[in-house]
Amino acid sequence: MQNFFTVTLPLLVAVTTNTATLPGLFPPPPLSGPPPFSVIREFETKTATKEVAPEKPKDNRLICKGCTENENATLAFLQDYGIKDRNALATILGNIKQESTFVPNVCEGGSITSYHNCGRGYGLIQWTSANRYYGLGDFAKKYGGSPSSLQTQLRYLTNEVQWQRIEEKMKTPGKSIDRYMDYAYSWIGWGIHGARTSYAHDYASRLVRVEV
Repeated sequence: MQNFFTVTLPLLVAVTTNTATLPGLFPPPPLSGPPPFSVIREFETKTATKEVAPEKPKDNRLICKGCTENENATLAFLQDYGIKDRNALATILGNIKQESTFVPNVCEGGSITSYHNCGRGYGLIQWTSANRYYGLGDFAKKYGGSPSSLQTQLRYLTNEVQWQRIEEKMKTPGKSIDRYMDYAYSWIGWGIHGARTSYAHDYASRLVRVEV
């Protein structure tokens, strides 16, 4: 004999309920805070700013067309020193060419040697008298540099008292080569004029102004 059991299951009814009608049972979401599905920016792109150095003002300078490295180095030195007039520059160049052809380690007579092996009449303007010759060596020892080098001799040249007597005249523009040559005589005190004035006119014709 079989026994049967009857099980009563409660009927499940799906009820759609508006949460607004049941206060307290399903409270509404809070009003503060980010809205749903908001995009949170984790990284911000920063624009890098780079400081730009102000543009260096351009300078007008004279260079010598077809000249040697030593001639142009001397020309640049003199302009940096404040001599700007074409004729004044050409006059100085013409005198140095006559004296040494811009070879700083030339001894009187034409031999190429060091300062200490010469004795008299040495360098760019052939420093001959004892006080001027030994003055070059003393200057190099005191301020550094070789007495046989171009740069040391140019620095010494513009520090000599003989140069300083005519410096302002050479820095004054607008004069002729002949006038600047008169000043140069009291600076160098040449015994033989030679071709220095012709050299000066030649330099004046080869000096070209450029923007650097």
